[in-house]
Amino acid sequence: MSNGIKFLDLQAIYRQDQTAYDAAYRRVMDSGRWILGPELEAFEAEFAAYGGRRHAIGVGNGLDALALALQVAGIGPGDEVIVPAHTFIATWLAVRQCGATPRAVEPAAGSYNIDAAGVAAALTPATRAVMPVHLYGAPSDPAAIKALCDSKGLLLLEDAAQAHGARHQGQPVGGFGRMAAYSFYPGKNLGAFGDAGALVTDDDALAAALRARRNYGSAVRYQHDSEGVNSRLDELQAAFLRVRLARLDEHNAQRRAQAARYAERLASVPGLSLPAVPHGDEPVWHLFVIRHARRDALQAALKDQGIETLIHYPKPVYRFPPFAAHAPAGRSAADAVCDECLSLPIGPHLALDQIDQVADAVVAFCQGRAA
Repeated sequence: MSNGIKFLDLQAIYRQDQTAYDAAYRRVMDSGRWILGPELEAFEAEFAAYGGRRHAIGVGNGLDALALALQVAGIGPGDEVIVPAHTFIATWLAVRQCGATPRAVEPAAGSYNIDAAGVAAALTPATRAVMPVHLYGAPSDPAAIKALCDSKGLLLLEDAAQAHGARHQGQPVGGFGRMAAYSFYPGKNLGAFGDAGALVTDDDALAAALRARRNYGSAVRYQHDSEGVNSRLDELQAAFLRVRLARLDEHNAQRRAQAARYAERLASVPGLSLPAVPHGDEPVWHLFVIRHARRDALQAALKDQGIETLIHYPKPVYRFPPFAAHAPAGRSAADAVCDECLSLPIGPHLALDQIDQVADAVVAFCQGRAA
């Protein structure tokens, strides 16, 4: 893929700000602090301010962020948590890790996300929490889902792992729920150079509980007042994330420009479905996902031209063995999405002429002109 178009190029992202990343590395190494030090404190303050929340709590990864949030909120055995059928498996694993039961909602018509109507139809007397995923960087009907949760007394935990900087009705995504969880996996819009994650909240008590739980249940060294885990965002990743956070809005603007170019170039192409953007939504285009009935052939044609694409995701979560008991009997809306979806290259490592090259190849395939 060295001479083609890469789906993701972290080396290119590193080179864009190499001096700043190298300075961050040196700052940490010179400090002698590797865990729960000043870089993490600074990043937590900066990330909380970026999203307009009172607290950010850095943890080891995005899955831990989701699981810890459910645990400190008291979700456990006998409780149901509403989750999307179409998402990465971490969303469901977090529910299982706290002993609760996931209850799947299919993507809304014309969307990759769930909406408030789908959530309302799935509620049962056992429902305690709703965990919408702002998939691909697009808001998942957060205002309406928040209103529903408020009216039913349900916990709203936003899975914002792919939506750093997205907005809905002018409000930052991650600001609707009692808590929101983020992943900083390297490929994310705001990514570390290793695993990392965080939670945000305005609730002082929840923030304190999360800080203790991530650190063996300890707020004071060798004093353990609750059960906990070892899930701490380390100093080096926090320092790198501070560099990327400073460029996040710029990088998101590049993604928006690239998505707009795709939308312009691929509009009305026969057989192709493009992602919709509801009024009031401001996605950050973590992924640009199209649909085509001959997805596998399209992917192969693009590969032949040196264009790398990925599939997010090949199966609904309930089609994997650990969650097979939750699968519907017939073909589902999520099945249809998974059979047709294809993620095109997007991100700050690409130029608009490369987006044009991808679009040309997609159009050529759809019009029967593929090489």
